[in-house]
Amino acid sequence: MSEPKTVLLRRGEVHSPADPFATAMVVERGQVAWVGSEGAADAFADGVDEVVDLDGALVTPAFTDAHVHTTATGLALTGLDLSDAPSLDAALNLVREFAAARPNDHVLLGHGWDTSRWPGGRPPTRAELDEATGGRPLYLSRIDVHSAVVTTALLDMTSLGAVDGPLTADAHHAVRAKALGSVSPAQRAQAQRAALAHAASLGIGTVHECAGPEISSEDDFTGLLRLASEEPGPRVVGYWAEQGDEGVAKARELGALGAAGDLFVDGALGSHTACLHEPYTDADHSGLAYLDAAAVASHVAACTEAGLQAGFHAIGDAAVTAVVEGVRAVAEKLGLARVRAARHRIEHVEMLTPEAVAAFAELGLTASVQPAFDALWGGEDGMYARRLGRARASRLNPFAALLRAGVPLAFGSDSPVTPLDPWGTVRAAAFHRTPEHRVSVRAAFTAHTRGGWRAVGRDDAGVLVPGAPADYAVWRTGELLVQAPDDRVARWSTDPRSGTPGLPDLTPGRDLPVCLRTVVGGRTVFVRPGE
Repeated sequence: MSEPKTVLLRRGEVHSPADPFATAMVVERGQVAWVGSEGAADAFADGVDEVVDLDGALVTPAFTDAHVHTTATGLALTGLDLSDAPSLDAALNLVREFAAARPNDHVLLGHGWDTSRWPGGRPPTRAELDEATGGRPLYLSRIDVHSAVVTTALLDMTSLGAVDGPLTADAHHAVRAKALGSVSPAQRAQAQRAALAHAASLGIGTVHECAGPEISSEDDFTGLLRLASEEPGPRVVGYWAEQGDEGVAKARELGALGAAGDLFVDGALGSHTACLHEPYTDADHSGLAYLDAAAVASHVAACTEAGLQAGFHAIGDAAVTAVVEGVRAVAEKLGLARVRAARHRIEHVEMLTPEAVAAFAELGLTASVQPAFDALWGGEDGMYARRLGRARASRLNPFAALLRAGVPLAFGSDSPVTPLDPWGTVRAAAFHRTPEHRVSVRAAFTAHTRGGWRAVGRDDAGVLVPGAPADYAVWRTGELLVQAPDDRVARWSTDPRSGTPGLPDLTPGRDLPVCLRTVVGGRTVFVRPGE
């Protein structure tokens, strides 16, 4: 790719802690070189390759989505996505239409069904899917991607036999591997390009790819990293979730930053596979435990010794307890300072007790979380309340408690579980369905920009100050405010004396900002048509 230009952006609003009133910015050699006032910008106008008239637009750091499955996101964008299907009948009709439109696909792939939002609350049966597809192989993952329904033809390609109902755990991994194995390298690259282009159009400059042998393939992972390095688009930081010494060696071989991401300690609440201390309210069991504290400790020790990040998927309170106990055991053996320096990360961590929050702060664990989960499934009558009861559900995703304790937060989507939607993610955290868990828009924005960079060990990025990477987005938006989760600052939220850079008004019901341009490392990777 060509060298990035030297660019002056002026006549806008630049969100920068270096100057809360900045209206201009200079980018040189892929880095922010200067931020300041419109008057001072005149001195740079003759020495740059390009001048961009912002015409009042807002410039912010580009977002980092700290948990993405890129190929699966692209397949959902370009294929069968049932996340908006309002009922079982509607979902089956979409399957029929998709099968008819794809007569040459060896295996049909779909995603996104969610019985918690369907009348009757049941998934499609194998017989119904056999009829809808004309007997062809079909893999259809639930919205949380921790269970799936399939056709008889796909089961016949495995050694599972004629099982019925949603498949979980090892059975799910077996059918997923068989289904994704049908995707050709060309189809895979097409899906990856679609996902990264969509991310760029939303002002996302970096994605953390959470891959692993139970999620994707080595070829998928290395192909994505290669594509991202060779073609303009968002940065891709890769994690490979394989356990122990072999996982550490494989992560190094594949070019991953860590043996982390979706290394499953448990499953998901929607699929009744998150591991709980007490049984589900709507089921007579407590979910599934894939790793115990000893296995967690073994993996964390191996990663710490190798200088790599460790990381785990943990949602239920019992799973989070296992992680905390395992990491603490390593801290006692190798020293707390070494464990904290490694910045190990935990994905999702929805069911956190106050003791677990304190342990995260003590051990320096990054909480990689998805606020859209609460927006989609939280509330007194949401899926979480049905699975756990209202009392337990009201304690999920305690973002404010994590921030108060000093736990590093990195926001993401877990796409395709929830869509790539950075401003929607910030809104979901600021207007959490449980008011006591809300954080300010500024804190949420920081977690979705700088937080993702800190999660990969970079404290100098995700912010528009001189010397930082020139990863930024330009937005068309309305009035800028300083918003808190209650009325404590309402009287000075637009007062310039606050000295705090403003952000868009994200009150529910208001339009979200529209991305006009996304720049990564000084190179433009997206320009909205017509701009």
